[in-house]
Amino acid sequence: MLTDPATAASGASAATAAPPPSGRGLRARLDAHRAASRGRPVVRLAALAAAVLVLVATYLFTDVPGSLAFALEIRSLSVAAMLVVATSVGVSTVVFHTITQNRILTPAIMGFDAFYLLISTAIVFVAGSATFLAADALTLWLVQVVVMVAFSVTLFTWLFGGKRRSIHLMLLVGIVLGTFFRAFTEWMQRMLDPLDFQVLSDAMFAFLTRPDELLLALTAGLVVLGCAGVVPLLRTLDVLTLGEPAAVGLGVDHRRVVMVLFGVVSVMVAASTALVGPILFFGLIVANLAYSYAGSFRHVWTLPTAVLIGMVCLLGGQLVLDRVFDFGGTLSTIIEFAGGLFFLYLVLRKGAR
Repeated sequence: MLTDPATAASGASAATAAPPPSGRGLRARLDAHRAASRGRPVVRLAALAAAVLVLVATYLFTDVPGSLAFALEIRSLSVAAMLVVATSVGVSTVVFHTITQNRILTPAIMGFDAFYLLISTAIVFVAGSATFLAADALTLWLVQVVVMVAFSVTLFTWLFGGKRRSIHLMLLVGIVLGTFFRAFTEWMQRMLDPLDFQVLSDAMFAFLTRPDELLLALTAGLVVLGCAGVVPLLRTLDVLTLGEPAAVGLGVDHRRVVMVLFGVVSVMVAASTALVGPILFFGLIVANLAYSYAGSFRHVWTLPTAVLIGMVCLLGGQLVLDRVFDFGGTLSTIIEFAGGLFFLYLVLRKGAR
């Protein structure tokens, strides 16, 4: 029996065409898609956490020349300092990006690192390197934190708390003040005695090994308080990614929330900078890598991802310095070099688009 080609073609198309999904089938597909989208960030975060645990174990228990207990005591402090710095820089940078709607800027653009160097240089310039070295570590840390937080809060309140609030104006003023601080710092450094400058140069680079236990505990406390202030605002941060008009339309008190978040960012960045020194491009690296790796725009995933990526960078970099280069150089120098190249890549990629 012969079959009409047109009839056969229509029958084949009817056989291959999927029937329209029913209401229950469509709901099941949506639920499965949502579950899969939720699972991907969880799996990625778990893999990243496992990598951090492997790096921590490698750093703590390998290449121990003497007493294991003594090595663990020293190295555990370094790991704790890395965790504090990674949490502070990662969380503050992601929050700062959300507030400013710009993924290239970092809190350092507001002049925190320049202000930190200005404070240290001014102390050496006025009182001398002997006074700087003999100064109580806790007193010096408190002075640096209080001055940096007071500067940032005053700047935020002045430029964003009034009627003519503008994040862009605040960023511009921060850049100008940072440039002024650097120029004034360089002028004072040129006037210093070579011995005083040598002492001051040690404060220009971040050191994560063998931190002061008391200062580490105080910094960790401030970072924990900052994270506690961010956690209740996770969903609000998701809304802020839509921009100010959309956030206000959805019922967010934009001015109040942004002022609170700016205060949290200021405290966290000031505390970590006063503890280990300035790390200019570290936040830029970990935040942008977190956006690409997390697979989600939600801050409940991007924030811990940024912290874990920061731990991978710090632990991996310190392992390379200790095991490969035999303590040759400082980790902050490598981070600044890689961060500068990464910044140029982001700028060129954005310009190409």
